[in-house]
Amino acid sequence: MEFFKLKKDIPFMRYGKVTTAISLLTFVFAVWALATEGLNLGVDFTGGTVMEVAYTQPAQLDKIRATLEHTGLPEVSVQTFGTTRDVLIRLPLKGNTTSSKTSDTVMAALKAQDPAVELKRVDFVGPQVGKELYDNGALALVVVAIGILIYLALRFEWRFALAAIIANVHDVVIILGCFAFFQWEFTLTVLAGVLAVLGYSVNESVVVFDRIRENLRKMRKTSIPDIIDSAITTTMSRTIITHAMTQMMVLSMLFLGGEALHNFALALTIGIMFGIYSSVLVASPILLMLGVKREHFIKDNKPKEGVASDGAQV
Repeated sequence: MEFFKLKKDIPFMRYGKVTTAISLLTFVFAVWALATEGLNLGVDFTGGTVMEVAYTQPAQLDKIRATLEHTGLPEVSVQTFGTTRDVLIRLPLKGNTTSSKTSDTVMAALKAQDPAVELKRVDFVGPQVGKELYDNGALALVVVAIGILIYLALRFEWRFALAAIIANVHDVVIILGCFAFFQWEFTLTVLAGVLAVLGYSVNESVVVFDRIRENLRKMRKTSIPDIIDSAITTTMSRTIITHAMTQMMVLSMLFLGGEALHNFALALTIGIMFGIYSSVLVASPILLMLGVKREHFIKDNKPKEGVASDGAQV
């Protein structure tokens, strides 16, 4: 399916060095933000108290949040959970305050606002558990990256694998850098979004790389930059349609999904935008710099004896 068909290839590789330099600058900025600001880790990673309360009427989150802020509790996270009457409250660790004392303080404040509020459960995430979740999350990112590297190396060759993994790491670091710079809360749902972006980005890279490999075999007299330009241009319509539809769904979660899905959708939004950019203007120029050649995919350029190059008998 194509909404439009370009008659002339767009010379992306002509600007490959420029786009690579821009990518390098944004990557360095993201690393700087991570190094200086650090991630604003949520209760899932730092430890704290998680409470679920129920109301008889749809909960007014703004009033609940304002009530809890007046108690002096730090960085309270309030969101609906399941239905509009169920509310999930997350509170980070505060000094030597116990989970029981924290929950009593919260319930006293909420009952003063609405006596009908009911406590359904209280969970305490210790700092050790939070650290284990953080370590396991980092391990998951590394395992996924290695799996992608092996998959692409087997499907194509090491140059394609290296180019794709650099582009994917670029996307992940940009997402983490944005969360560090703006100090958005980084939770397990955000980590799930980052892992989803890894898979999403590699899918786009595979589509472009498949067309490059095909062109390397078919366009025998064409230069490598022109082959890559042709591959990107011919997949452009598919790229626009796919990313536009995906972005529409993610934006609906971002603006209509409430606080529970906000940061998850935010991570996906950043990842999709940079995923388009990196698969076209990061992975492909790096592939060109690594010196991909058609000989890597054409083992024998000479026609067999008794057979012409077009397959006809001689």
